[in-house]
Amino acid sequence: MNKIININGVKVGEGQKTFIIAEMSANHNQNFDRAVEIIKAAKKAGADAIKLQTYTPDTITFDSDNEYFQIKQGTIWDGTTLHKLYETAYTPWEWQPKLKKIAEEEGLICFSSPFDNTAVDFLENLEVPAYKIASFELTDIPFVEYIASKGKPVIMSTGIAEIGEIYEAIDACRRMNNENVILLKCSSSYPSPFEDINLKTIPNMRETFDCSVGLSDHTMGNSVGTAAVALGASVIEKHFTLSRNDGGPDSAFSMEPEEFYDMVKNIREVEKALGKVTYELTEKQKNSRQHSRSLFVIKDIKKGEIFTNENIKSIRPAFGLQTKYIKDVIGKKAKLDVKKGTPLAWSLVE
Repeated sequence: MNKIININGVKVGEGQKTFIIAEMSANHNQNFDRAVEIIKAAKKAGADAIKLQTYTPDTITFDSDNEYFQIKQGTIWDGTTLHKLYETAYTPWEWQPKLKKIAEEEGLICFSSPFDNTAVDFLENLEVPAYKIASFELTDIPFVEYIASKGKPVIMSTGIAEIGEIYEAIDACRRMNNENVILLKCSSSYPSPFEDINLKTIPNMRETFDCSVGLSDHTMGNSVGTAAVALGASVIEKHFTLSRNDGGPDSAFSMEPEEFYDMVKNIREVEKALGKVTYELTEKQKNSRQHSRSLFVIKDIKKGEIFTNENIKSIRPAFGLQTKYIKDVIGKKAKLDVKKGTPLAWSLVE
């Protein structure tokens, strides 16, 4: 797979700046003006992209009250049906061309998660620069093939997939001659417990699937996203809202603008700190070496007097001989008179 992927002119992948996605999801609460506010707030908070979701209740599920469509698995949405949930959560399709235009005017990349072929066709008409495949769609291989066939970069969450199913999804993309794939480590619980995240899987995923890997993070706070970058994540995706107190299907596990800003700041600091593999000293480190230990004369010594542990010592600073030479000096004679406080040098030793 390609390790560096171009999304609308932005390079994403290993060695590149972390690509940070603000997921709007249902946090617009069916209010267009609020959706616009979210986009603008995400830009101010440092996001690189805003992601939408493209479905209707009828394209993602079936309107039924029978037991198969009831939500009762210990989630924050228990007690309703899938269709009723998506009636409150979906982003009206007529908004999406406008939202994409506003996002681009703000300097954000805008793309979406489609949930059926009609949504893909709709998004193709919008000329989105990439596609996100949600965890629950990753195992729909014909759908993965259809998305991959469009030739756009494909970002895939793996929250419910076993390792064999991840291979199947990648193979589906390859069959469509699409090598532009990024996998996202994900725990599909909302919010996710920290002990379920297993960030150590990220470097293993990079090696196992030979592609760039990121994190779709549903934990509270920013520690997990920041740590993921240190482990090699090239993409971080977080749900984003103006305020959790405003409610909505996804608000409980979404980040507010100030929190998102702090996460971006931490990630950018970690990127700088990661640097490269090197054992070379910086100029500041070289200057700091002056405060390390070296050999100094600590008592006045007459010419011909023998150097001993009583008249030379390993102390700070580092202007004398390196301390590793102390055994070579002990027992030797002084070439000339030496005052205490003098850095020891070979020119003082017979």
